[in-house]
Amino acid sequence: MISKAYTMKYTIFSSAEWRILLLGLFLAVVYVVLVLTTLAVDFATAKIFILVLLAHFVGSRAGGIGICIIGGFSPSATILYNFYVETLIVCFTYAGFVLSTTNYLRVEWIRRFMDKLADKALEKKDKIKRWGWIGIFSFVMAPLPVTGPVIGSIIGYMLNMRLWSNFSATALGTLTATVIWCFGFDYLEHRFHMIQYVFAAICVLIIIPYIKPIKKFILSCREDSKA
Repeated sequence: MISKAYTMKYTIFSSAEWRILLLGLFLAVVYVVLVLTTLAVDFATAKIFILVLLAHFVGSRAGGIGICIIGGFSPSATILYNFYVETLIVCFTYAGFVLSTTNYLRVEWIRRFMDKLADKALEKKDKIKRWGWIGIFSFVMAPLPVTGPVIGSIIGYMLNMRLWSNFSATALGTLTATVIWCFGFDYLEHRFHMIQYVFAAICVLIIIPYIKPIKKFILSCREDSKA
């Protein structure tokens, strides 16, 4: 008779979520090598790489793209790098969400973070359900608060979408939004030199709602470490 522990171990390592997590780890290693290599030859570019990652981490897709445009990146480099960063983040958050939901991942602070993402996804789930693939694509592409590939992929999981359908809608929505933001910012920069002001306004609007949640999250982590 196969033991329960063995079955659990076999199941997690053969799951799609485990492979997605491994992809995320691979992309993270490539990212670290890229940043460290760039630091040795071009500190300004390495700083942009890091700032873009931080912008996407707090949910500011437009902020990450704006940083690249201001930093002198070409449209193709801007699109490629921002898409890469969002893919990296989605791999970790999607795999973390599924593995914590199925009790394979039992790290308390990760579970609390995933619970917050689940609450946001549940708020939008019913509105997207009837539209399926198109709904996920449109949701991810839309330049609105609490949208984007992380929440979009989690909603797809909640709707029991096939992994390929979920990730193709998420990826194409992300790529489409990235292209639109990139060429929109590039147009403002070359025609009106307004991107700095637009970018500053977007950063303020994006960061303000996250101040209290980030503070609470940091304080809760400190309390857990003391316990």
